[in-house]
Amino acid sequence: MIETDRLVLRPWREADKPAFEAIINTPAMMKEFGGVWPAGEHDALIDMQIADQAKTGLCMWAVDDRANGYLIGICGIRWSTRYPDLPVYGELEIGWRIAEPYWGKGIAREAAEASIFYGWAHTDAPRIAAWTTIENVRSWGLMERLGMTRHAELDFVHPKYEPGDPFGAMIVYAIERP
Repeated sequence: MIETDRLVLRPWREADKPAFEAIINTPAMMKEFGGVWPAGEHDALIDMQIADQAKTGLCMWAVDDRANGYLIGICGIRWSTRYPDLPVYGELEIGWRIAEPYWGKGIAREAAEASIFYGWAHTDAPRIAAWTTIENVRSWGLMERLGMTRHAELDFVHPKYEPGDPFGAMIVYAIERP
């Protein structure tokens, strides 16, 4: 478990699934992911995080608001090992999604900074990478505020999307180990 001034980043529980679906699967939250997903599809995302945590001790953790204990998003680090043919295979990946009511309050940055710090302290990764679409200005803007720089040589098309689908065209940023 990671604690910051306002947040707790923790492993997922099965009971988190309905709350996560409610805060994440909205038109605004899913805008950069091709739109709202069918009910229950986010359960598989949580299952992957639970499996990653069990296997490596790392995952995109549940993010709780320390003030009230509410689940407000997802943020963390994990090893990118699902798609061996991608240029980001083997990278330590950071990612985040924070619920709409918390946008513009520095929550994603606070969670991401804590995750990066954890990554440096608990892995020997030479860098931490993140990816998003070129249209997701808020996300790559945060990557830059975190000190990440663009690594165009690692850009890729996500295999979950059809070729030519703009939601599958990923740009990659990374921060080097200090």
